[in-house]
Amino acid sequence: MDLDTSLLGRVAGRFNEGAGPAEMVVEIAVGVAAIAFAYYLARFLCARIKLRDHWKFGKGGFERVAFAWLSVLLVWVAKRAFEAYHPQGGGALEMILSVAMVWAVMRLADYILGHVIPDGGFQRAVIRLVNILAWTALALHLTGLLPDVLVALDAHGIEVGKDKERITLLDFLQGCAALFLAIVMGLWISRVTEGRLMASDSMEVTTRVVLAKVVKIAILVVAIFVALPLAGIDITTLSIFSGAVGVGLGFGLQKIASNYVSGFIVLLDRSLRIGDVITVDNRRGEVKAIQSRFTVIKGADGVESIIPNEKLITDSVNHHTYSDPKVSVVIAATVGFDSDVELACSLLSEAAKKHRRVIAEPPVSARVKQFGDRGIELELTVWIDDPAVGEGDLRSDLLIDILKAFKAHGIDMPYPRRDVRVIATPEMLESTVKSNG
Repeated sequence: MDLDTSLLGRVAGRFNEGAGPAEMVVEIAVGVAAIAFAYYLARFLCARIKLRDHWKFGKGGFERVAFAWLSVLLVWVAKRAFEAYHPQGGGALEMILSVAMVWAVMRLADYILGHVIPDGGFQRAVIRLVNILAWTALALHLTGLLPDVLVALDAHGIEVGKDKERITLLDFLQGCAALFLAIVMGLWISRVTEGRLMASDSMEVTTRVVLAKVVKIAILVVAIFVALPLAGIDITTLSIFSGAVGVGLGFGLQKIASNYVSGFIVLLDRSLRIGDVITVDNRRGEVKAIQSRFTVIKGADGVESIIPNEKLITDSVNHHTYSDPKVSVVIAATVGFDSDVELACSLLSEAAKKHRRVIAEPPVSARVKQFGDRGIELELTVWIDDPAVGEGDLRSDLLIDILKAFKAHGIDMPYPRRDVRVIATPEMLESTVKSNG
C-alpha cells in the first residue's frame, strides 16, 4: 500500500527533496502561534459577549467550542498565507489543520450531546464512542489508509429483498450515521426552541408547554423522514408499519394513546397550569409538571404523585386555585357551656389576624357552630393565598395561639367526661350488712 499519498508521506517526502528542518519548524511555529492567538481571542470575545441562558444551545461554557473553531479558522488562514510564499510547503500546517478540525468537531459534539442527552452513563458512552470514531478516522486519513478502509467496507455486504439489492457495511454505517445525526440535530433544535419558548414572559405557561411539545414532535418527525432516504430506506415502506401501529393503538396501546391525547387536551383548554393546587384521587398537591403522558403533583408532605393524564379528563378534579388562589382554612374549637362565648370568638379572631399567612380579605370569621355533647363548638375560618405551601404549619400555629389565649382569659376547654352512677342492689346491701356485723 502506497503511503506517499498521505499527509505523513508528503511531509516525509519533502525532506527527501532537500527541504530542511528549519522550514518545518517554521510551519509548526506558525500553527502553534495561530492556536495561541485563537485561545486569547476566544477568551476576549466570550468575556464581552454574554448570551442569556435561554439562548444557550449546549452544555457547559461556549468558550471551549469557540477556542477550537477559531483555531481551525486561524490555522487555515496561516496555511493559505504560508502556501502563497512557499508553494511546495504547508504540509505540516495541513496536518495541524486536520487535527484542529477533528478537535473542533469533537468539542462541538460534546457541547451539543451534553445538552441533548441526559446526564449519566449513556451520555458518557455516546460521547466516548463519537470521539473514538472521529480520532480513528483522523489517524486513517493522516496515514492514507482511509480510502482503502472505505473500499474494504464497500466490498462486503448482503443482498436483501426480491430485487436482490446489495447493502454493504459502508451503506449500513452511513445509514446509522445519517439517522444519528438527524435525530441528534432534531433533539438539539427542539431543546433550543423549548428553552426559548419556556423563557418567554409574553405567553402563559401552559401555552409555552404545548408549543414546546408540538415543536419537538414536529422536528423529530421531519428529522426522521429526512434521515431515512439518506440511509437508503424507502419511506413508502412505512405504510405497512403505520398500519401495524394503528392496530397496536387500537388494542394494546389504547391507554397510552389516551394519556397522550388527554395531556394535550389539558394543556390546550388551560384547565391546569403549573403551580395550581388540586385534589385528584384523594391526593392534594401543587402541579409541578404537565408531561405528555402524566402530570406530577407535589403534596405538602413532599411526596410527588404521578397522575395519568386520562384521570384528569375522566375523573372529578377539585381545583383549589382555578379562578382565585385564595382558599379557606377552617379550624374547630370547643369551649365549656359556662364560658364567655363572645370573648372566645373574639380571641379566635385576634389569634388568626396576627398570623402572617392569614390575609385581610376575605375577613377572618369566628362563629358558633353548634351545641355539642362536651360543650359549645366554635368554628374559625381564615383565608390564605398560598395554598401550595400547605396547611399543617398554619393549623399548628393557630391552635397553639388559641390555646394560650384561652388559658390566659380563663376560657374552659372541656375534655371528654363520663359520670358513673352506682346503684345498690339487695345483694350488695346484704353483703354490706354482713361485713359491718
